[in-house]
Amino acid sequence: MSDQQLQRAHNTDPEDASEEVTEMVCLESDLKDGQMMEVEVGHHNVLLMRSEGKYSATGNQCTHYGAPLSKGVLSGHKVRCPWHGACFNVHTGDLEEYPGMDCLPCHRVKIQNNKVYVSVNKKSHRQAKRIKSMSARVPGLNHTILLLGGGAASLICAETLRQENYGGRIIMVTRDELLPYDKTRLSKVMNVVSDSILLRRMEFFHKYDIEVWLRKEALSLDTDKRTITFDDGSVQSYDQLLISTGCRAKGLDMPGMELGNVKMLETPEDARQIHAACVGCRIVIVGTSFVGMEVASYMTDKAATITVIGSSEMPYQKTLGPEIGRITMTMLEGKKVKFYMNDNVTEVRGANGKVKEVVLKSGIVIPAEVLIVGIGVIPNSEFLQGSKIHMDAKNSVVVDTYMRTNVPGVFCGGDLASFPLVMAKKQRVSIGHWQMAQAHGRIAALNMLDRPTELNSVPFYWTVLLGKTIRYAGYGEGYTELVLKGKLEDLKFLALYIKDDEVIAAASLDYDPAVSAVAERFAAGKVITKKEAQSDDLSWLKLS
Repeated sequence: MSDQQLQRAHNTDPEDASEEVTEMVCLESDLKDGQMMEVEVGHHNVLLMRSEGKYSATGNQCTHYGAPLSKGVLSGHKVRCPWHGACFNVHTGDLEEYPGMDCLPCHRVKIQNNKVYVSVNKKSHRQAKRIKSMSARVPGLNHTILLLGGGAASLICAETLRQENYGGRIIMVTRDELLPYDKTRLSKVMNVVSDSILLRRMEFFHKYDIEVWLRKEALSLDTDKRTITFDDGSVQSYDQLLISTGCRAKGLDMPGMELGNVKMLETPEDARQIHAACVGCRIVIVGTSFVGMEVASYMTDKAATITVIGSSEMPYQKTLGPEIGRITMTMLEGKKVKFYMNDNVTEVRGANGKVKEVVLKSGIVIPAEVLIVGIGVIPNSEFLQGSKIHMDAKNSVVVDTYMRTNVPGVFCGGDLASFPLVMAKKQRVSIGHWQMAQAHGRIAALNMLDRPTELNSVPFYWTVLLGKTIRYAGYGEGYTELVLKGKLEDLKFLALYIKDDEVIAAASLDYDPAVSAVAERFAAGKVITKKEAQSDDLSWLKLS
């Protein structure tokens, strides 16, 4: 096979050549192996890459939130988004790691007389994303896969099943009123229109024969009979089951939680209500992790006063650590957010059925017209009590690296799962991140189809404060040392978390694509030593 034939074999088949626009974009020598650049073909941005000895071209916009992939990390056969870590195959454009959901369009590359030509199909060139080929249900095939929960794990499980040509029945059941939506948006854009955050529309589910049952909750599971009983009295049998019912917000364990204007953020309706209730009011937020801090940030130009109460010394103490916690606190204090740290709420007082003030352990009394509680979550696993499904002391469901529970045919994914994290030497963890739930769904689907695949994803998440994004990859619990590049006070830094002389996690602000580069190293199973982290040579971070 000639080089050109080989090149074509690694790109999607061209349509009728008359429907294409072709342009010379560079010389063959302009890109070395492992390099990429953005080029323009027919007023369309294309990502040109040279990897593993071959040229390839895809769309340049990440299908998640539109980040320029040319600013990301190219490693072997995949390119990783600089913003949120989604990965794509450079030869096929197929999605290989979340939080994106769709694939990239692929374009044809031809090399002639040492010049590189890219051909873009005119019909498809306006499409920034591509849904991977999916099958539908095969008539008469009654095998049933039941997906409990309408979040990221269930949705990706359903899509992966159809992508892998599963022809049986797929039923997704959720107590939500909405089709699966992007929950990461709720604390960032609180006056959200539900329709704007749907991940897929009803036409999609119809097209690929994925049944969705809304406003329906599981009450019990019988693994012997392979049936689920629901709150409307109906019973559904299954051949294989994914439990991904997630977690719900934890309330304060004290009188007053039933008062009007005590809010917890779980749904788009909650987000809208919080937004409406807080405008021009004195608000108190309990909790200094992701939800609490993002809500405080969002409200800085809307509420009259904002008071945040945290039980630790600094925000994000357990996750990002006290150093970054201090900087985030300083950022919000600059917007007149008042913090009471190392304190707890001991009483919620009301008048006329509404919150009036909050009393702290320290004795401080804070006037409050709205109280928002973001202090953690409780697993939605009550319906599993009395079943044979093994749960841990925190009522999370225990699974292996194949997302299998102790009962054959039953899988679990998402926030509810306690699973071995490969990059943390298979330490058992529960991680409530969007991208990880998506990965769980895919792994569960492949193993349901008897295609043994282990979970090997690297946790990747992000938080937005006052328009600035902190990115995080890895699993930093138990770190003993922090190596810092840049300066926290300049709001431009990379923090590398060290344990046993190795980097176990990274966090950054305005330091792209460093966290994606670290995630890529973790994903490849490569160790980043403390010495390497401390070095002034940052070439391995692929910083532009």
